[in-house]
This record gives sequence, structure tokens and C-alpha cells, in this order.
Amino acid sequence: MRMTNDQMYSRVLAGDASYNGRFFTGVLTTGIYCLPACKARKPKLANVRFFPTCEAARAAGLRPCKKCHPDDFARGADPVLETIETLVAEIRRAPESFPDARAVVRRSGFGATRVIELFRQHYHTTPSDLLLRARIDAAKRRLLESDASIARIALEVGFEALSAFHENFRRLNGLTPAAYRDLRQGREFEIQLPDGYLLPYLRRALSRDIHSITERLEGDRYVTAVRLSGGPALLRLHLTPERVFARIEAVGAVSLPEVHQRVVGLLGLDEDAAAFARLARKLGLGRLVAGRSELRISRTPTVFDGLLWSIIGQQINFPFACLLKRRLIEKAGTPVAEGLYALPTPAAVAALEPADLLPLQFSRQKAAYVIDTSRLVVTGQLDLDALAGLSATRAERTLLAVRGLGPWSVNYLMMRSLGFPDCVPLGDTGVTSGLKALLKLEERPDIDATKRLMAMFSPYRSLATTHLWQFNQPPPS
Repeated sequence: MRMTNDQMYSRVLAGDASYNGRFFTGVLTTGIYCLPACKARKPKLANVRFFPTCEAARAAGLRPCKKCHPDDFARGADPVLETIETLVAEIRRAPESFPDARAVVRRSGFGATRVIELFRQHYHTTPSDLLLRARIDAAKRRLLESDASIARIALEVGFEALSAFHENFRRLNGLTPAAYRDLRQGREFEIQLPDGYLLPYLRRALSRDIHSITERLEGDRYVTAVRLSGGPALLRLHLTPERVFARIEAVGAVSLPEVHQRVVGLLGLDEDAAAFARLARKLGLGRLVAGRSELRISRTPTVFDGLLWSIIGQQINFPFACLLKRRLIEKAGTPVAEGLYALPTPAAVAALEPADLLPLQFSRQKAAYVIDTSRLVVTGQLDLDALAGLSATRAERTLLAVRGLGPWSVNYLMMRSLGFPDCVPLGDTGVTSGLKALLKLEERPDIDATKRLMAMFSPYRSLATTHLWQFNQPPPS
């Protein structure tokens, strides 16, 4: 449907990236044409002319914007993003080559302010934090692969002070470097929780579906059927206020570092809850985090788990979504033990036909989306394992290209499964209801208003979303 000038201008004011390429904005006073989502100052409607293509804009005597690069977008290239992605790959490959964030800025070729802006836009982080995490990841690999001393490894990956290495390693992993090295053997480990960790909120997250056939919580004892690289297994957690004791039960060999990574995601240990709480208070919105400043996002066990839920949970109520998921797991999952099932593999779901899911009360469209997306995973057209290592921008574009995944599904998946910290599942009723109550609005904000209001929480919009989901809920017992 052809859009009116007013409709296109509203998308420009909203900075709506989903309209990039559908039209181009020419600003007659500057002689420049841009993408609708360009970050430059918004022009007045009287000074704007809209064009269907870059060629049409150039024919009118306009030149491309040097900030949003519309010509590059139109031909599928994004040189600024590619430059940042190349830089991040270098940091992750050899973090010791970058003594500090200033070295990252110098290597980029951009100014410091621009680099920080680009890292936040494309990776939802800062150069210094990305460098820190790259050093920790490099140290984890070396701890498992070599018997070098911990002090030597810390120095090799770029830490000047051993105390800083220990502090950051334990903060992000819940283990000391020595305890992490011990994961090379055994079937159990214990994780130290940060001060003030909100165990009641974790319990609530782990028992959302009281009829779940993949997990069970009884008091402080949690058990779930998981699918690891070596096959299905049972993961048992004993939850205490200071520590979580984890044990894996499997028939074959087990990679304990793989299990540890799952548990860290489930606990949300690598999120900066304290930084978001400080931001909320600085904004004068301390009531958003009151009593739960340590609230974290409990991530899904796997990206495929999140992918299935983001499709199944669209536009239906929570209990019915849980019912559909249980029926799919019973149909294609793997029984493990104690009445629990491991999630189906992508291949198992891809082998189904929509007609197999219709008797389970799947709509024909939802059944097709679930199966077709699983087939993309099986054929390698959608590489779920690679998504977490991509830039947030690249991951979002990749997922939005999948039929059946819209802005809500993609942002939910990026937040709950991939761990990106600056996402908003637009259109989510929990978010809009939370904003209405928090800001004392007369009505729930629409999508454009939600974008504007949530912008103040950047780069922690994923945590803001989680707090808004809880804002109208009574605290767990």
C-alpha cells in the first residue's frame, strides 16, 4: 500500500529502522538524502521530499548522507558496521593486543565519542566492557587447554593486576579461575552468587509453567532435562542464598564447562544489574528497582528453546502457549528420566508436517512457522550457534529475515536467549502496562511511544523490560 507523506514523515520522526529501504528522505535545505532511521537531527516536513530509490534522490540533485550511508544500505552493504565487526573480531581473537579502550579507539579510525556510539548501537556495550569480556573468555579457554599458572594466563590475556583478573572472573562466572579449571573433570560444581541475589525471583522464573514436562522446582531443589552436545541429561540445582550447587547426570561423557555456561545464563550472572539500578535512580525512577535492584534475566537453556517459544507465544495467552509447547515436546522431544523430556532437536521438529500439529491445537500458520524455521536451522540457513557471536545489528537483521519472526519475537529472542542487554520486545503488553504504571500515563503507550520512553534506559533496556514485567506483580514469597 502506498504511504502518504504524513505516514512516511511519522516513520522518520520515530526513527523506524524497519522502513529503511522502503523509501528515502530528502532534505531540501541541506541537499542530503537519508534512511528513515538516520540519527541526524529530524528535519521539518516542509523541507522534506520522499523518494522511492537512491537513484531518484540523486536525480533530484541530492547527495547521500555520510552518517547513515543510504547508498550502502540500498545495495546491501554496511561499511561502518563491517568496520566495527572486524575490529571486534580482532579484539576477541587477541585481546592482549589492546592494552585499554584507548587502543580500541585508535585502531578503529573513529573518534572516541563515535566509537562508543557505534559499540552501543551494534554490540549493546562499550569498548572497555567488550575488551574485558574478551579477556575473560580468552582466559577461560587457556585455563581448560593448558596447565600454565593462573598469574601467567592473566598476564597473557591482558590483565596487569592479578586482583582485577580474579574479581572480574568470579563476578562473571561465579567461580574462581582455579575452580573453573577444575571443570575439566567431574560432574558437579558450585557457583557463588553475588551479594543480594534475588533467589525468590529466580524461583518464580523457573516455575512459570507449573505443568512443565522439561523442568521441576520443589522448594530449593530444581531439576531439568537438558540436551547437551553429548546428548540428553538431567541437570540438578540446589539453590541457597549464597551458592548454587549444580550436578549433571548423563549416560555418556559430559562437558562440564558447557553445563556451567548454561547455569550462568539461567542465573543471569553476567548481567550488570547494579549499573541498571544506578541508571534508574539517576533518572528519578528508583521505584522501578525498589526492592529488586539485583533482578536479573534468566535466559533460556538454548537459543532453539527461545526460538520455539518466541513463535509459539505470539498473540496467545501464556497458559495456552505453555500447553502448545508441552504438546510439541511430547510429540517430538526425548524422554530422559523422572517424567521429564528434553526439548526436541531442530531435526525432530523439521521432520514434522503442519498436519501433525493441527490436532495439538496449533493454528495452521503457527505450525508452519515452527516447522519451516526448524528446517532453516537444519539446513544451515539459520545458524543458531553463530547468532550470539554476531553484532546485535547483524543478529537482528538475520532473525527479522525469517518468516514468522517480527520485532516482538526477535527482540524477545535476543534478550532471553542471546543475552543482548539493550532490547525491547515492542508491542509487549507487560512492557506497556509497566510503563503506564511507572510513569503514571493515562493510557498504555503505542509502539512509537514505547520506543521513545524506553530510550532513556539504554544501554540496559533488556533489564528495564524485565523490571517492567515485574512492576505490577506482587513480590514473590
